[in-house]
Amino acid sequence: MLGAFLTTLFFSLSSIFANRSIREVGASRANLGRLIFAGLFLGVYAHTLGSGFSGAGRDWFFLSGIIGMGLGDLAVFAALPLLGSRLTVLMTQCIAAPIAILAERFWLGTQLTGAQLVYGAVILAGVAFALLPSRAHPPRVTLKPIGFLFGILAAAGQGLGAVISRKANALTALAGQPIDGLTAAYQRILGGLVITLVFFAVRAALTRPVSTASASGPAINPTWRAYLWIPINSLCGAVIGVSCYQWSLATTPSGIVLPIVACTPLVIVPLSYWIEGERPTRRSLVGASIAVAGAVALTLAR
Repeated sequence: MLGAFLTTLFFSLSSIFANRSIREVGASRANLGRLIFAGLFLGVYAHTLGSGFSGAGRDWFFLSGIIGMGLGDLAVFAALPLLGSRLTVLMTQCIAAPIAILAERFWLGTQLTGAQLVYGAVILAGVAFALLPSRAHPPRVTLKPIGFLFGILAAAGQGLGAVISRKANALTALAGQPIDGLTAAYQRILGGLVITLVFFAVRAALTRPVSTASASGPAINPTWRAYLWIPINSLCGAVIGVSCYQWSLATTPSGIVLPIVACTPLVIVPLSYWIEGERPTRRSLVGASIAVAGAVALTLAR
């Protein structure tokens, strides 16, 4: 459970720094850069102090990265301009948990107690209350139906990626080959990096260059200082956050981990106020209070 709470904290910090890195260097550079930096950083650790490419669950961790950090993250980026950030995050976080619960129940046989299911639902209800668009806070984009498909795919990527990591951890335990969170994160992130590199390569091959005048938005000409936001974002999210995520999944069912991680957008609220001076809304505070109460109860539930 500690790993799940640390994941939420570092994912929240990563989201704030990701927004800064995107503003400074652009979305494509920021997304690809964070994965490359994380892969190099985790690779140095894994091949010196960790297990490197070994372990009975290696291929499953790689597959988890392909589905969760690769296809899932690409679906998130596809949904954002079609649904807006609120609906995208809401769908990804709140649908991923029930997908993971069902998948782990029928594949791995994990059965949560009634109390755990109820308190997990309370957390998701708090997240939904805080993020659901309203008349006062409508979506900032024109909603398009295909965006909901991408939102569901993003949620499926996160939920199924978590369950596959659970399978990988089960295999390593069965083989008597325990694996630490950093090495698991390294093996997982390689899958996400491969898919992301393939995507950008294919997109570059199929897209004809456009002039700066016809491109959307002003051209970004980052300085070397601007690129410093990429390793900061990567360390918080893809390195520390994902490592804590893998640590939590090694010991705790995904149906418990994911509702807690779903609190990430709510933890961003006080952090944004502290770091960027952005005042929280009353609705976000009420939703956060509901989610926190559910998280505390879920931690104590048996």
